Amino acid sequence: MRDILPELVGLLTGADARPVALCRVVSTAGSAPRDLGAAMVVTADDTVIGSVSGGCIEGALVHTARQVLDDGTAVVESFGVDDPEDPAPGLTCGGQIEVLVERVEASPERLRQLTLLVDALDAHRPIALATTLTGRPDWYLGTSETHEPWRRLDRDVADMLATGRSGIIGVDDCETADPADAQERPRTFVQSFAPLARLILVGANDFVRALSSLGARLGMRVTVVDARPVFATRQRFPDADEVVVGWPDRYLAEQLRGGRVGTTTSLCVMTHDPKFDVPTLRTALQSGTFGFIGALGSRRTVDDRNRRLREEGVREQQLARLRSPLGLDLGAHTPDEVAVSIAAQLIAERQGASAAPLHVTTGPIHHSRPPG
Repeated sequence: MRDILPELVGLLTGADARPVALCRVVSTAGSAPRDLGAAMVVTADDTVIGSVSGGCIEGALVHTARQVLDDGTAVVESFGVDDPEDPAPGLTCGGQIEVLVERVEASPERLRQLTLLVDALDAHRPIALATTLTGRPDWYLGTSETHEPWRRLDRDVADMLATGRSGIIGVDDCETADPADAQERPRTFVQSFAPLARLILVGANDFVRALSSLGARLGMRVTVVDARPVFATRQRFPDADEVVVGWPDRYLAEQLRGGRVGTTTSLCVMTHDPKFDVPTLRTALQSGTFGFIGALGSRRTVDDRNRRLREEGVREQQLARLRSPLGLDLGAHTPDEVAVSIAAQLIAERQGASAAPLHVTTGPIHHSRPPG
C-alpha cells in the first residue's frame, strides 16, 4: 500500500475528488504472487493504479470494484490455483490469496487517517493500519504512542506493530459460539509499516536450528552466524532468513555501525565457547542497543563467563541486561524443548509479562505492550 498511497491521497483530495475502490491482499498461502498489503486502486472510470497479483486476477477485481463503488459494501475475494476447467480467475503460481475491496471516500476522518499515515511513513515512524473485514470497514491507526481502546483489538495491533508483522487478527462469526464476540473483535487485517523484529542466533548447533525454526514461525527475521563454515550452512538452517559465516562479534559490530539492530532485535548466544561468547556478548552489552541479550550455559559457565566479561571491561549495569542462563524454567532438555523455553522468555519480556502460569494469576490474560 505504501507504493500507491500518494496516488490514493491525490485522487481523494484533487479538484475532481471522488470515492475510489481500494484492493489489498489481506492473507496469503503457498506461493502467493505478492506480499500482504500489496494494493491496487480502481477509480470510477476503471483507471487502475498498482497491482495485487502481477496480472492474474486484476481484471476480476476491477469488476468487483465497480460493484463496491456502487453499493459501498466491502467484499473479501478469495483466489486459488488456476484451473483450466474453472472459468473463475486463478493464480498461476499455485498460491492462495484473499483480497479486501473497499470503497474509500474523502470523509474528514479518512483524510485525517491517511494524513497521519503519510506523515508517519515520511518520518520513518513505525505505524500499523488495522482494517475490519466487514461490510463497512473501520480503520484504526496504531503507533507506539497509541493507547486508546479499539474493538478489544488495540493490544493485538500493538503486538503486531512491535514485531513488524502483518496479518489477520480477531475472530470469525463461525469461530465463536457468541456472536457478540465476533461483533466486538471482528476479523481484522493489520498492515504494519515497521521492520520485522530480528532474532540473531550465535552458533550453528541443534539448539540454534530448533530456535531458528520457531523464531521464523513467530514472524521474526532470523539470522544465524557462526565462524565455522562446515556448520554454518543453508542446508542445516533452512528456516533462517540468512546464514552468515564469520566471527560473531565482528558481524555484530558491522550491524551496529550500519544501524541494522535496535530495540526490536534479540540476540541469543548459544555456542558454549568462550572465544566466541565473550567478545560477542561484550560487543552487544556495551552497545546498549539490543532489546534482548541472552546466552545459554550452566550456572558454572555463567559465573565463569561473567568474570571474563568483567575483565573485558563490561560494567555491572551492562552485565545486568544479560539473560543467562537463557530460557524459562520448563524442565527443557531436547533442542526443541529448549527452543520453546527461550521463545517463551522472548515473548514474556517483550510483553512485560510475568511468565507465571495463568491459573495462579489474576487480571487480564492479554498484556498490552509496555511503554517504550
